[in-house]
Amino acid sequence: MVICGLGPAGRALAHRCLVRGMSVIAIDPNPHRRWQATYAAWTDELPAWLDDTTVAAAVARPCAYGRRAHTIPRSYSILDTGRLQHRLDLAGATVLTGRATILDRHTVTVDSGRTVRTDRVVDARGLRRRAGRAEQTAYGLVLDDPGHDEPALFMDWRDDNGADPGSPRSFLYTIPVGGGRVLFEETCLVGAPAIDLGELARRLRCRLRARGIPVRGDEPVERVRFPVVGGTPGAGRLGAAGGYLHPATGYSVGAALAAAGDIAAGHTATSSAARAVYRLRRAGLRALLALPPSELPGFFDAFFELDIGLQCAYLSGHTDLAGTVSAMNRLFAAVPAGTRVRLAAATLHLPALSHAGSGSVIME
Repeated sequence: MVICGLGPAGRALAHRCLVRGMSVIAIDPNPHRRWQATYAAWTDELPAWLDDTTVAAAVARPCAYGRRAHTIPRSYSILDTGRLQHRLDLAGATVLTGRATILDRHTVTVDSGRTVRTDRVVDARGLRRRAGRAEQTAYGLVLDDPGHDEPALFMDWRDDNGADPGSPRSFLYTIPVGGGRVLFEETCLVGAPAIDLGELARRLRCRLRARGIPVRGDEPVERVRFPVVGGTPGAGRLGAAGGYLHPATGYSVGAALAAAGDIAAGHTATSSAARAVYRLRRAGLRALLALPPSELPGFFDAFFELDIGLQCAYLSGHTDLAGTVSAMNRLFAAVPAGTRVRLAAATLHLPALSHAGSGSVIME
């Protein structure tokens, strides 16, 4: 098997294939770079084969805020990025440095001009930024545990970040990352265009001041920017390139890790249900982009009041079509009438009824 791309998805697939004794060629422009991002997943998404030592911290019941508090009865795991990369060992693989430029089912051409032929090719190269493509952005600081009473926050839409009331909304994401450290991250869930990192940094510092959390100025910084659309579910693709990135949340690592083991075992990676779920989640993304900033907190209040089974169906996996439809229907019924009009218009591609100026038009 030839695997193009050695991010978490591609490296996990290469590792699981090697464990099964398969011959693997991995191609990446910078195959030995150290991962820097913070990766997390719902604990029940992580595959059984993943070593427990790759989890830096876990939160049994994270909190969320729209206009009011919610406790999510579902464990959330924050991965140790360095240990994860180390555990996804590539010993035995042939690793080529280069950019895969032309791919088909059995052939890969690298930018050096070299052509590699194989029984199977998997594209795990992720997604490239492109004008008009919706993105998620975030700016975070890793602080020594300040000893405050702030819970782990999966999503906090409260308005103490100093943003103008009519400006695009961002939320606070606060999680332990191990070693007595906590990541505080101001996040633009999705935007076209997304909120600039400089503005997110200003909002984060304002929010931390409002909550009495001191910042020295020399803390490690995390900067995040990636497209949330552009992938296509298919047998020869994995990770963001294969539609495993949830377009309405930006999450992909848990689903990709789980799928890597299945693909290595010879199971089909995609199905008609997976493609239908991805289309529904794209509709969910359009709906988020169509909502006025003032309606987002109430929207997420309604979401986090859904039964946890429906939350799981929408947030996790990629083949539960019935669960995804049920979650979307229940959420639609729970939001106010004005929000329902905008959600329906965005879902059905009726831009005239969508919120003006919110960046709700996606061209792909």
